[in-house]
Amino acid sequence: MKPFRMDSFQVGAGKTQMNWFRSLLVGSLAFTAACASGPQKKQTDVPEVTPPAAQQPAPKPVPPPTQKSGSAESAFAAALQSYEAGDLDGARKGFEAVVEVLPQSLNAQFNLGVIAERQGRPDDARVAYEKVLLLDPAHVPAVVNLGVMYREQGRLDEAIALFERALKTPGREYDASLLNSLSITYRVAGRLDASEAAARRVLVRNKDNPGAYKNLAHVAYAREKYRLAELLAGNARKHSEKDPALYNLLGMVYLKLDDRARALVQFQKAISLDAKFTPGYLNLGALALSYRDYVGAERSFGKAAELEPGSPDATLYLAWALDGQKGRDPKKGLAAGEAFEKVLATRTDLPEAVCGAGWAYASDRAGWQKAITFLDRCKGLETTSDNDKQMIIAKVQGLENMLKTPAPEAAPATAEGEGAPADEAIGGGGAQQPAQGAEGAEGAEPGQGAEVAPEGDATGGAGAPPGQGTEAMPADDATGGAGTRPEDDAMGGSGSEPTPDGAPAGEAAGEQGAPAGE
Repeated sequence: MKPFRMDSFQVGAGKTQMNWFRSLLVGSLAFTAACASGPQKKQTDVPEVTPPAAQQPAPKPVPPPTQKSGSAESAFAAALQSYEAGDLDGARKGFEAVVEVLPQSLNAQFNLGVIAERQGRPDDARVAYEKVLLLDPAHVPAVVNLGVMYREQGRLDEAIALFERALKTPGREYDASLLNSLSITYRVAGRLDASEAAARRVLVRNKDNPGAYKNLAHVAYAREKYRLAELLAGNARKHSEKDPALYNLLGMVYLKLDDRARALVQFQKAISLDAKFTPGYLNLGALALSYRDYVGAERSFGKAAELEPGSPDATLYLAWALDGQKGRDPKKGLAAGEAFEKVLATRTDLPEAVCGAGWAYASDRAGWQKAITFLDRCKGLETTSDNDKQMIIAKVQGLENMLKTPAPEAAPATAEGEGAPADEAIGGGGAQQPAQGAEGAEGAEPGQGAEVAPEGDATGGAGAPPGQGTEAMPADDATGGAGTRPEDDAMGGSGSEPTPDGAPAGEAAGEQGAPAGE
């Protein structure tokens, strides 16, 4: 969702984690990356030495340098066009052709890294960024994107070392993008004092840097100083009014201050500024769940899953939204079971997904056999309580007995009975399911719907499943993401230099922003 980093394609995206039975951690700022602007060539410090005439080989015809450069420029421009058109394979081949002609082209090599991230090839992306850093250890976009990759992989010490090393480069001591990225990484590592110090160091040279204020707001949020977080986020918003992440953060602050109406407005503002801002949809979906608006939650989480199809978190949230509707429509239970299985494809034995799949599949005869399998797995998990184990045993016995009975012939559905499952088919109970209730199964609680449901949009709001608290964390650029947009090389250079107002080309606080030159 998604989602971002810096670059000459620049900046990154991010991810989230949710514990549905303790607290809701909705986080992951989606950043939009830019791509390098042109086949910049790394300059060498070694002067060329002309050998004596007697040692010189016979001259060979070579194309004029302008022709070679022009060819590379044309190939780069064509690759950039392919990228903008969404043809990532075509763009990759184009930039590879540039690198073949100009092996020291920083931008083309960097852009190959951005494309590799977008195509889900993290190892290739890492290699591409490392090649850039071999040519220029202080190439800021490559440092930021590689650091974000390390951070996403939990390699926090390596990410911190990478940023700190780059900051020691003469002239880069106060680079806003490096310092803000370091601040984020310190915060993820739990080093809040160091995170605050790095952000404040940005303000020494750029007192209006919105990224620094955003990082300070995140630190205040982590310290549970919500009014201070609100103030700092407001300062950041003065200088970056169209940053959806700031509105998302303010929404989370208002949730902590128990002001859901204002939180909803902020989340809606975030996605109105960026229709692809995954964290906003996650938070709206979570708020919908808190009001048992499962239909709205499904739409919100469905959008998040659409934006980040490989995200197990978005899929897990969608599974819970579907599961909440199985009482009225057993087919939703089957869809929820399938969603839980998708989560298990990348998070094997995740208790929420294992147990959730068992209870979800139990809603319809077509899923009973799978339900038995998953419930047996759930029963064997250490996290399953003794009470839940007894419920599972009873449920499995009931399903096994019903499977021995021939399935009734299909009868025309009646208005009253359509979608209503037999009692035995609707399994559930225990901590593995979101809280449900007949009176609140399909919408906001009385008196609250008009206040919380978005206008004409059931994309709901943010919060934990009903009965499980509303502990939440703002979607946050700390988790980083992949660069997604090539930088226009017409400006020349790698795109790592600050923009005229002093802000980095790739959004200081969250590795997000427009390409250099825009």
